[in-house]
Amino acid sequence: MNMIFITGTAGSGKSLLTSRLVGWYQDRENNSVALNLDPAVENLPYTPDIDIRNYIDIDELQKRYGLGPNGSIIMAYDLIATKLPEIQDDISELNPDYVLVDTPGQIELFAYRSSGSYFVNNIYSENKATIFLMDGVLVSSPINFVSLSLLSTSINLRLKTAQINVLTKKDLILNNLENIVKWNSSSSSLMEALDKENNFEFSLLSKDIIRNIFGNSLNSELIPVSNLTLNGFIELSATLTRILNQGEEIQY
Repeated sequence: MNMIFITGTAGSGKSLLTSRLVGWYQDRENNSVALNLDPAVENLPYTPDIDIRNYIDIDELQKRYGLGPNGSIIMAYDLIATKLPEIQDDISELNPDYVLVDTPGQIELFAYRSSGSYFVNNIYSENKATIFLMDGVLVSSPINFVSLSLLSTSINLRLKTAQINVLTKKDLILNNLENIVKWNSSSSSLMEALDKENNFEFSLLSKDIIRNIFGNSLNSELIPVSNLTLNGFIELSATLTRILNQGEEIQY
């Protein structure tokens, strides 16, 4: 069984990518399921096969403990790890080839509190990988690109799994797509772009961050995809296959 955690900032397209990847694998006769791990989400573009909301009720927490909206969300996220045995049983019952895990929208609460990393590291799966979504619209400026690269590196350090960076909303950034891909693969190209930024102080700080990321080989391949057209999914699927199955697709 392979488990793929979909992470990224709110609005980057996590739930839609989860839905698309489930369909992608099912179309290729792989048994894939979607696990929603966000207890606060109201609407999803797919029907979860396993849903944390069946075990954690935000409204109930708010009423029982007299919490506000933010307090109940934090408590709900902290409770995710306590539901690991039930979720593991649900997964075992379905016996899938792939589990696509749609992580909470507020990635900072999931990744940086102990419950999220505990869940990722302790739920059983033969192979695990994390996809970090870089919102194509957000990273269209060099400084924003550096900020998201730093967040991606931080998530990787927290969750401790093999990680793939995916550039979403490819269809919306075609005019700047080549530049963004070049920034990811060439520190000199990114440095040149940062030289053109108006804020010298932030540009200097961004350069220091990039030197450390590239110098420690913490940058990884960036795969542009469109959740609407599925452009880029062949490349994403091939990269996942290489990481999870040593290059071999699951076939029956």
